[in-house]
Amino acid sequence: MRCLLILIPTMLLCSAPALASDEKPDNSPAKRSVVSLATLNWQPYVGEELESKGYVHELVGEAFKRGGYKPRIQFYPWARALDTTRQGKVDALFPEYYSDTRLDEFAYSDPFLGGPAGFYVRKDSGIEFSIDPRLNQHAALLGLSQYKFGVVRGYLNTDTFDKADFLYKEEVTDDLTNLQRLYHNRVQLIFIDKFVAEYLIDKHYREYRKVLDFLEPPLEIKYLYVAFSKKVPDYKSKLEAFNRGLQLMQRDGAMEKIYIRHGFKEVLWYEGELGKLR
Repeated sequence: MRCLLILIPTMLLCSAPALASDEKPDNSPAKRSVVSLATLNWQPYVGEELESKGYVHELVGEAFKRGGYKPRIQFYPWARALDTTRQGKVDALFPEYYSDTRLDEFAYSDPFLGGPAGFYVRKDSGIEFSIDPRLNQHAALLGLSQYKFGVVRGYLNTDTFDKADFLYKEEVTDDLTNLQRLYHNRVQLIFIDKFVAEYLIDKHYREYRKVLDFLEPPLEIKYLYVAFSKKVPDYKSKLEAFNRGLQLMQRDGAMEKIYIRHGFKEVLWYEGELGKLR
């Protein structure tokens, strides 16, 4: 009996830590290791129906894992993804274009390769640049000021185009709607990523191939970023972790393998441009 009385308190003491460990506080290591991310269906870069949800989804997730974080990625319409991240309800959103206009709200990661962005037009429109936009984008846009442009609400395009208040722009909710409006001549040019346009046309409206085309040259070769909300207290550590993981993937060739596996070998032709950024 005396042995039992000694043994029971000992057992209770031993079990107490185990019970407490089941209720981890919010600031526990397990909680801090998760990074919450917002993205969108923006095929062929990222999408719920794509293999591994697209190369951008796979690349971003792998970079965070290598940086020591478990990514939790949710899909939203882009305007909602932007607003959710802006409010600090998630840690970051991707893929984002870089813009000085959002530096008060977001901190940008190191870049990774995206693709050419510019205008889609009707082939029968006769629209062309009066000057190469890569030499003087402002002058090239001035030469198109008589036309109506389609843009997607909440998207960054190019700084020069977004600031061009002399152009008439109509907003819609997604790229597919813009392609439909262009086909029916409700707008004369739409701003769109070339690879996105090709994907959407092949998947939804193959008859558009004979009517619509990308206006060469592109306004920019775009690079993609993860944009971290500055309202999240530890955003800097998560940004650094992502950049660290991205660098590891570049060094050991994992990034290149992801691009090639998803059919984006063409994107690697632009790799030398990364050194010219910012």
